[in-house]
Amino acid sequence: MWLKDESGYGGGGWGGNKVRKLEWLLPEARSRGARTILSVGGLGTNWGLAAALYAREQGLDVALALVDHPVDDHVRAQLRRLRSSGAALHFLHTKTRLILAVPWLVARYTRGLTLPYVLPAGGSSPLGTLGYVECALELAGQVRQGLLPEPGWIVTPVGSGGTAAGLALGLRLAGLRTRVLGVVVNDTLRLDGATLVALAGKAHALLRARGADLPEVGLGPHDVVAEYRWLGPGYAHPTGPGEQALDRASSRAGLELERTYTAKAFAALIGLDSAGYFGNAPVVFLNTFGPR
Repeated sequence: MWLKDESGYGGGGWGGNKVRKLEWLLPEARSRGARTILSVGGLGTNWGLAAALYAREQGLDVALALVDHPVDDHVRAQLRRLRSSGAALHFLHTKTRLILAVPWLVARYTRGLTLPYVLPAGGSSPLGTLGYVECALELAGQVRQGLLPEPGWIVTPVGSGGTAAGLALGLRLAGLRTRVLGVVVNDTLRLDGATLVALAGKAHALLRARGADLPEVGLGPHDVVAEYRWLGPGYAHPTGPGEQALDRASSRAGLELERTYTAKAFAALIGLDSAGYFGNAPVVFLNTFGPR
């Protein structure tokens, strides 16, 4: 097993996979003249915190609509960070109330004729997905440099889809045969393999529409496997295998994981490897968690 550690990515108050997406999204928001980014997430949203911290550096405000999920020490710490980040927080409790509140939120954060820049959970729009196309190209460069063999699989948690979709597209553009195993940790969104491939296709179409001379890549469901068996009771609900994986990563490798995303993905990797799922192929675990 190899580790691609995204925790060091980003120079601000938060790191990890969200920052790769924000590198693409924040310039787009500014080019549209937006003054506020409006997005959604759970109470302990890593995405919302990263968006608030990096948008503030760009002179943009952030408003977050939040829904309830189980609360632990990590979530309580995140809420303290969110409150000090300068983001406007709207506690809507349920997905239904969030959906009903969206028109009101858009109206509230419209400045004159300028609408807020509205982003889905996790920044997983076609544009945000390009952050992980870039990551896959970086991984391919590391393979070419001899830092690791070509992986058979890359394992990543899937909370909103952009990371897995971008990896799948970037790996094929780089000419690698590596497949993506996305460990689904969110039961509030549709995140099956077909959905992830469709998002990758939209990112590919966006690149071509903006002038990139790219070949067809022929992505299919076999390129992105969505694995649901480590979800447990639902989003942000801790699981026994996740707790064991979190402890194992910390004690044996000094690797900091968290219960909602990365511990479940690492538990899936351990369980599937024990069952012989990966065969003898090298496997890369993508650590998307980036605290500071």
